[in-house]
Formats: sequence, C-alpha cells, structure tokens
Amino acid sequence: MTKEPNFCEPQNPVGNVAELFAGVGGFRIGLAAAGWKTVFSNQWEPSTKTQHASDVYVANFGAEGHSNEDIATVKEIPNVDLLVGGFPCQDYSVAKSLNSSKGLEGKKGVLWWEILRLVRQAKPKFIFLENVDRLLKSPSSQRGRDFAIMLKTLGDEGYLIEWRVVSASDYGFPQRRIRVFIIAKKTDAKPVDAKEYVTKSGVLARALPVSPVTEEESRFELRDGADVISRNFNNGGKKSPFLNAGVYFAGEAKTFKTSVAHTGNKQTLGDIVQADSAVAPEYFVDSERISEWEYLKGAKTIERTHKGSGATYNYAEGKMAFPDLLTNPSRTILTGEGGTSPSRFKHIIAAENGYRRLTPIELERLNGFPDNWTAKGRDGNKVSDVRRAFFMGNALVVGLIEKVGYVLADDQKQTSGS
Repeated sequence: MTKEPNFCEPQNPVGNVAELFAGVGGFRIGLAAAGWKTVFSNQWEPSTKTQHASDVYVANFGAEGHSNEDIATVKEIPNVDLLVGGFPCQDYSVAKSLNSSKGLEGKKGVLWWEILRLVRQAKPKFIFLENVDRLLKSPSSQRGRDFAIMLKTLGDEGYLIEWRVVSASDYGFPQRRIRVFIIAKKTDAKPVDAKEYVTKSGVLARALPVSPVTEEESRFELRDGADVISRNFNNGGKKSPFLNAGVYFAGEAKTFKTSVAHTGNKQTLGDIVQADSAVAPEYFVDSERISEWEYLKGAKTIERTHKGSGATYNYAEGKMAFPDLLTNPSRTILTGEGGTSPSRFKHIIAAENGYRRLTPIELERLNGFPDNWTAKGRDGNKVSDVRRAFFMGNALVVGLIEKVGYVLADDQKQTSGS
C-alpha cells in the first residue's frame, strides 16, 4: 500500500502548475517554496520496465494528479497558470560528441512537439523550461536550428520568450551545473526593449541578476514557417547565432552576451559533505585502485580507430583535479556517478584515511534536495545507490528554480489582480 506523502504544498498558492518530465520533482520542490501548487505531473521513462523516478516522485508527493505514462498518450492537462519541464536532453547532452547529437531529429528530441501540443491545449500564462546549454548549438550541421524552431513554434502561440545560460555555482550554489533556462509569458504586448529586458525587467534578470550586456549581439528574423527554418537555418554555419541570453517575440530574436552579477555568499563542495564517520565503507576507495583513478583523471593521449573509415587518430584528454577540491563548487553531476568502478567523471574527495566517492545524500545536497529524498520508492522499497546517483545526474538545482519561481509568483499576482 502506498504511504502518505511527506511533502506539503503551499497553503495559499499563488497559482497552479503542471510539471512535465518531472523526474524526482526538483521543479515542484523549488516552486512550492515560492508559493506555487503543482496539480498535475507526468513522468515516464520508456527505456526501463520499472518506473523508478515516478515511484520516488509518488513516494514524496503522493499519487494525486500524477501521470506515469508516455507523454504522447496524455490527451490533456489542467488549465494551469504555469507549465514547467526539464525536457529530456539525451539528444543534446554534452556527454555525447557534437556530431552524434541528433537534436529534434533524435528519438527524444521529438518530444518538443508533445510539449507544444499541451501548451496549445492548456494555454498557460507562463512556461518555464530547462535543458542543457548544448540546445543553443544543436545540431552540428545547422548550429542553433533546433532552438530556432522552438522559438518560432512557441512564439507563434502568443508568447514572449527569454532565455539565459545559467551556471548554478555563479549564484552561490555548490555545483557548476550549466543549463539553459527558457521563460515564456503569454502576451499581446508590443516588442520589448531587448537589452533592458535581458538585464533589468525580464523574469530571469530579476531572479538571477546579470551585468549589462556586452557590445556583442545578434539580431535576426524567424518569420518563415518551421519547415522552412528546419531546412534553411544557418546551413553550414560554424557557430550558433544564439548567445547566452536573449529575447524572442513576433518573429524577431535578439541575443546578447551577459556576465553574472551575483554578490552573495557562495557555497563549495566542502559545505555539503558528510563526516567520514557517517559514510558507509563501500564509498571509500581501496588503496590498490587509487592508481586507476589517477590514470583516468590524468592527462593522456589515446590512439583510436575511426569506426567508419578505419583510420587511426590520437584522442587527447586534459588533466582533471584529483581529488576534487572541497574549496571549490563541485563539477556537474553526471548520470554515471554511481557505482564503485574508477571513472574520469565521477567525483572523488580526500578522506581522513585516503579517498572516497560522494554518497547519494551528498549528491542530493549538491542539487538542493532534502537528504534521502530518493532513498525509497512508492511502496517503501529501497532504491539502489546507483539509481539514486542517476536521478541526481538528471536533476536540476532546486534553489535556482525557487529564485525564478518567486519572480514568476510576483508576475502572477499582478496579472491576477491579487
């Protein structure tokens, strides 16, 4: 029997939320802290029989309003004020080589059209989406084409859209997790002053301050249909025209280079680690395997063979910190963080008597989740540490969502007259 949820929604919510591609609920936690109530959620992973993330979601939030089905089969969602989602990024992920990123042509990239379908049905006032920053450069043959199609098709539904590439560590959080945030507001207004919106009055500018934009900027029109944009956008271009921030409205995109203006406290990896005495023995690295870790994290040149042509080439890797410094924010958590095997990309820190990996609780803390948020599924079954690490590799930084959620709440109050 499913236990009662251990999470409480705000008592007097500012508005209702639909959460797509919900994972283990990072959007919901952050938005609830800012006064938003999630009334619908969808989480489905087609590659696994057991729906681990959905089970953890229900264990924490309860089953009411939750859908565990392929989003393509979700006929409609409630008419909410805010639609959010960290839509699947496998086709854009920096974990893949750029040439293998298929973008909107990839199996999961096509899920953009499901998001757009539900936007057209529910017509939310606000939309808040998150993805890897590679999205702005995808695919390699037409840099920025995928994002251009997203702007065009969402903008055609009457939205003013802004975007920003954000690193969580730049705003005081203990992880260098870089993502692109996309905010859309339903509007009939005239085009905004793009520079002013990006640096002062936009949702992201108020939530996550930036310094004035540099002189570098790009302006271009997206007035053709999505099919024409798909064929012609930036054909052969070596660089994407999309810079790290920008605004799109009524067929025109204006994009700028910005810099961070955060002046508050900044957390480091050392701020979130557990005492060694609280860490299970399996997280400590056997002294006989330290040399493997050092090799994988060291600089090296490896001869490889091209699968297609059979030609050989040298693949070079730079040196990574060994161990990870507790005085800095952590590197980005990847989905392969779990497990005992040595890895170039897993975190390893100095312990009192040697070295150890990060625990699931420490990974949760790096993303701002409560301790042991992912420990159990809906029926009280224990979730493996490898799976818990996978969740955090796919998750977002909750504190950033909360910051944006507060600004959206202010705008919601103004539009609703409360």
